Amino acid sequence: MTDDVVVWNRLAALLPGAEAQEIKDCWNIGEQEAGLGLLVSGLLAHQVPVSETVRAQISVLAEDWGERESLTPRILQCRGDNKPAQLKLIEHADDIVNESAGGADPDAANLLVPWIACTRCGHALMRVHTRERWGDLSCLAGNYVITSPERDAVLRMFPAGSASAAFATLLAECAVPTNGR
Repeated sequence: MTDDVVVWNRLAALLPGAEAQEIKDCWNIGEQEAGLGLLVSGLLAHQVPVSETVRAQISVLAEDWGERESLTPRILQCRGDNKPAQLKLIEHADDIVNESAGGADPDAANLLVPWIACTRCGHALMRVHTRERWGDLSCLAGNYVITSPERDAVLRMFPAGSASAAFATLLAECAVPTNGR
């Protein structure tokens, strides 16, 4: 997570001086969870316009630090900058896809939850969850996958705990427009 501190400081810099420093201090003392909450609260309070890519990056950091589920509603409320972006946060639990459709083990009963989409190529980064006995999805993602635009094929799979790596791969693979786009 060596690059995370660079991303963290860049995101903190979106806020006014004292608040930005408080978020940087959270990193330095190991209170990333609190820092993420302060970051999102500050963006909302100051109505700071953020790109969809920044919104997605905050969501990835929140996933890495176990805060995505609690912060997502507020991340989605952050003011957008209304500019075209390479990525879009697509938190739609209603669009769950059975992973067996993508060629994975149908006995695994894994469900793909759309998370971040590339607006250039259509690939999507999804979280892989299991269905708990009581019907809810597992709290933590078991894996992360990048799917085809149609979401019918898994193109890349990443293990649990690798949300940042999966996100970086989505960014890198989609940095160059494909098919003349």
